[in-house]
Amino acid sequence: MSDHLHYKSGNEIRTLFLDFYAQRGHQILPSASLVPEDPTVLLTIAGMLPFKPIFLGQRTPEFKRATTSQKCIRTNDIENVGRTKRHHTFFEMLGNFSFGDYFKEQAIAWGWEISTKVFGLPREHLVVSVFEEDDEAFAIWRDQIGVPEARIKRLREDNFWNSGPTGPCGPCSEIHYDFHPERGDDNIDLDDDSRFIEVYNLVFMQYNQDAEGNLTPLANKNIDTGMGLERMAQILQGVPNNYETDLVFPIIKTAAQIAGIDYESADEKTKVSLKVIGDHIRAVVHMIADEIRASNVGRGYILRRLIRRVVRHGRLIGIQQEFTTKVAQSAIALSESAYPNVRQRENAIKAELQREESRFLKTLERGEELLAEIIQQVQSKGETQISGESAFTLYDTYGFPLELTQEIAAENNLSVDEAGFDAEMQKQVERAKEAHKTIDLTVQGSLDKLAEHIHATEFLGYTQPVATSKVEVLLVGGVSQEEAEAGTDVQIVLDQTPFYAESGGQIGDRGYLSGDGVLVTIHDVKKESDFFVHFGRIERGTIRVGDDVTAQIDQACRRRLQANHTATHLLQAALKKIVDDSISQAGSLVSFDRLRFDFNCPRALTPEEIQQVEEQVNTWIAQAHSAKVEVLPLAEAKARGAVAMFGEKYGEQVRVIDFSGVSMELCGGTHVSNTAEIGVFKIISEAGVASGVRRIEAVSGPAILDYLNVREKVVKDLSDRFKVKPEELPDRITTLQNELRNTQKELETLKSQLAIAKSDSLLQTVESIGDYKILVAKMEDVDPESLKTVAERLLQKLGNGAVVLGSVPEEGKVSLVAAFSPEVNKKGLQAGKFVGAIAKICGGGGGGRPNLAQAGGRDASKLPEALEQAHSELRTALG
Repeated sequence: MSDHLHYKSGNEIRTLFLDFYAQRGHQILPSASLVPEDPTVLLTIAGMLPFKPIFLGQRTPEFKRATTSQKCIRTNDIENVGRTKRHHTFFEMLGNFSFGDYFKEQAIAWGWEISTKVFGLPREHLVVSVFEEDDEAFAIWRDQIGVPEARIKRLREDNFWNSGPTGPCGPCSEIHYDFHPERGDDNIDLDDDSRFIEVYNLVFMQYNQDAEGNLTPLANKNIDTGMGLERMAQILQGVPNNYETDLVFPIIKTAAQIAGIDYESADEKTKVSLKVIGDHIRAVVHMIADEIRASNVGRGYILRRLIRRVVRHGRLIGIQQEFTTKVAQSAIALSESAYPNVRQRENAIKAELQREESRFLKTLERGEELLAEIIQQVQSKGETQISGESAFTLYDTYGFPLELTQEIAAENNLSVDEAGFDAEMQKQVERAKEAHKTIDLTVQGSLDKLAEHIHATEFLGYTQPVATSKVEVLLVGGVSQEEAEAGTDVQIVLDQTPFYAESGGQIGDRGYLSGDGVLVTIHDVKKESDFFVHFGRIERGTIRVGDDVTAQIDQACRRRLQANHTATHLLQAALKKIVDDSISQAGSLVSFDRLRFDFNCPRALTPEEIQQVEEQVNTWIAQAHSAKVEVLPLAEAKARGAVAMFGEKYGEQVRVIDFSGVSMELCGGTHVSNTAEIGVFKIISEAGVASGVRRIEAVSGPAILDYLNVREKVVKDLSDRFKVKPEELPDRITTLQNELRNTQKELETLKSQLAIAKSDSLLQTVESIGDYKILVAKMEDVDPESLKTVAERLLQKLGNGAVVLGSVPEEGKVSLVAAFSPEVNKKGLQAGKFVGAIAKICGGGGGGRPNLAQAGGRDASKLPEALEQAHSELRTALG
């Protein structure tokens, strides 16, 4: 480390920064979650993102000045992680913010002060940049701060920030650290990574940009700054890159110890893998701590991709066993003082890592074997690209990520046809669409055009089952109409309504609209922006825009929804109490006849747990807990312990449903006023629906009777058929199953005996090729197991030779078997590879041992061709 710098740990740098600005009137705020409120981005990518609504004028700031250390994740440069000195997926952004308070002059002065006096960076080692047209910032740096003109660079690219095509924007000014000031001030190139590193970025939001690109000054000017914690640590700790700071290097050392590697003496390729592990583990630990779970979509896919890259790079440096939880332990220890939730979520972090790593190791083994074969085939043909079809097969069949295929291909100097992969993916999407075609009556476009003429729908349904309403919008097939008559399917928007619109998992109310000679049955209600769209059919009369109607919900249906919705709240509370307190909701459906509750849990529930959960819910129902409904500020609701659904976006005011001592949740749905109104609760099923996600289906309230009636009808029907009492049904069915099993065994034995009897006639077709005998034939209607038995028996009779048999045991199914003697194996023929290749002709595949293997196919019409190919290849190989 240079003599002029004093070592500071990462924790010290963070504390010094926050304290500096706190002493200057800034409120220290905690880091926001990596799951942002902004729905346009998957992850928190910058320190300013939590404040974006303030900068856009959508929210009034609680404080005029704020300072934070914000955890961030970016994956746009993931291929550079470990290869450059300072690219990361996870990093901390230190920032100070002014919301209409101080501006450019003060921000620059404090930025210079903290850089030179608090962190001790020598003035001669600093170079600043300004937007090329920002004469004001240039003058402040030169005249007030005293930076020589030669070390103030005017730049255009990257020195102007905007929030999008329109909205607040402004110039930037950056402080860069110069590792080699002795090289002079001539021809300074701030893009030279070997000499300069950007340390502090100051954004001056002073303009508003319109759709034509015109800039007008903002009434309230804002300051947004960002200092990379890892970059400042690299400078103050005198290490060659961000990875060797005390923020990351202990993780790298842990991984190196597991691999039995000395980092200092390792080659560059090994160091890259260790750096990738160090960086990515920080990212995944914080992502899981913020309740992100691995999946195949959105931020869940980013988490899964990062974990898989960690495992892959572990393999590259010789780690064959599971290891991610061990390096995660090091990352947790490094972060817990600043981010206590990583220690609080330690068990969840380790469980998610262990589950994902274990699953991916199996995927790696299967996928790597197939990819190795594909690479060998491509190289043997003298080609340089893996086809998109092959890459998609790896992805679709083996769960092998495209990025990993590209990475391994690059290691072998090959590329991947990404366009071809995308085409295969699109084909799959189209197939899925064909399989799930529905009629889509889109009303959003029409509503967008009408939105400026009507007000948002007022919902009255929490307290009123009936309301007098005015027809604001009338749509037929999504097209605006002035009137519609009997027999027409319509979509209606009212000024106010008692109908609940589908949201939060609860389906929309049913009911009717009535007026002067008109009746409309409503079968569904959906929410489009701020409008409740009532889907229905005009039973009689004519309805017109502007009509007053009586809107009446079906109260029997509403009671069913209320019972089922409250039951989901009780169910979640019971799961947390009995199974695992970390369980959280992953989705739900509340309908008239049942409820469905998806929750995050890595394992299936035991029958005992399911029974205990059901009993607990029914106990709470019987205890008659009253509901308390309040509208509270979001922060206060969370402080009271209200459960929020992860990933759900809430406003500043939230509705809280509280069954005291049992359940308190943020919820906009309809509920019973007392748990006793539910009556009874019954779990129907529990199953897995995705990795780490379980699903419980249940019924409650009046729907219980429907469920029991169906059950009773089935039991009565079975009792009548089997002529036994209901309680004797299990024994009777067991007896029938045993009889069926014995009959099937006898049938299989007879089939095998018949096939063997038929096989003797095939010996007449044996062909001699030198010292070998071959038999290739088709057998009619022989099942795969019998075909295998026949092939083994025939080979015993042939002695030194090869037998290949084919059959069509049922429509659309081809069965093939190959049996080779040891002498044939010595000629380089292996039954597994041989029959697998032949089966491809019939649209299938397979394999097995060198001496005996089976395969299958789907195209029976190709069987003669496949057998002819087998005959030809055997003659060539053995001749």
